[in-house]
Amino acid sequence: MRLPDDFDAVSDAVDTVNVLKAKLWDSAAKFDAEKDKTQFRQYEDACERVKRFYKEQHGRRPSSRDGVPTRLLTTDPEKQTVEFNIRMRGNMRRSVRARMGIWEAMEMLNTLVDDSDPDTELSQIEHLLQTAEAIRRDGKPDWMQVTGLVHDLGKLLYLFGSEGQWDVVGDTFVVGCAFSDKIVLNDSFAGNPDSADEVYSTTYGVYQPNCGLDNVMLSWGHDEYLYHVLKGQSSLPDEALWMIRYHSFYPWHREGAYEHLTNASDERALAAVRAFNPYDLYSKSDAAPSAEELKPYYQALIAKYFNEIIEW
Repeated sequence: MRLPDDFDAVSDAVDTVNVLKAKLWDSAAKFDAEKDKTQFRQYEDACERVKRFYKEQHGRRPSSRDGVPTRLLTTDPEKQTVEFNIRMRGNMRRSVRARMGIWEAMEMLNTLVDDSDPDTELSQIEHLLQTAEAIRRDGKPDWMQVTGLVHDLGKLLYLFGSEGQWDVVGDTFVVGCAFSDKIVLNDSFAGNPDSADEVYSTTYGVYQPNCGLDNVMLSWGHDEYLYHVLKGQSSLPDEALWMIRYHSFYPWHREGAYEHLTNASDERALAAVRAFNPYDLYSKSDAAPSAEELKPYYQALIAKYFNEIIEW
């Protein structure tokens, strides 16, 4: 077949191909077809490190019975409460914690082992590359690949003086209304002071029915932090920013909770997060990739989508 001679026709054809390629981001994942998905996110059978993390995050004071040395016990019962979340968002707006590029941030994060994750003890950079490479193998667009590469960089909060991993990692949930029974290990919310608040403990709490996720407050952590850092310092599409913001919001995107708060505009975000989730979760059983071998490829994508220096 002879290619069209007319430049406009060629340009239109290229645009059509690019549109078709862009749509590939939400096609079903293929890389995980042979994986036994029942082996992931088994919190009831998780090690004590993971269970202890969620008990602390949800608001129960740790005790020596949890294996925490007495000298490390805190008398502060407030963890993921409304008051705490308002304070953290205010702190973020008032300060820049560091200035560095994306790859440097990945290397800095590599010292962290996520206490909330029952599925891997690999380094953070290995998990980021596992996610990105799984997306790449399935032929997804480069913006989605680089989203996989950076999606957990908000965990830098832990190295920037957080109060502990409990305000950085773990599944996210809505604060300001009753804690959903779809949240993992949800019985540990009994020690959270918001559970006894006459407003925060109700179905809608401080929110209006179907107000939309942009109008609710999620528990503070790496998803929310990174979303705010990158939305003004990258050229990532909305779908990528939603993947980052909601990827730990499992009670919503996996368990179907909070339908009384979401609205029609959240459907696009839900589709994006569900398209991304298999790569984040099921790639954890893949072989650890080589950062040095993959660095040139991903540095090119970083240069395409991000400012050279990011204000963290």
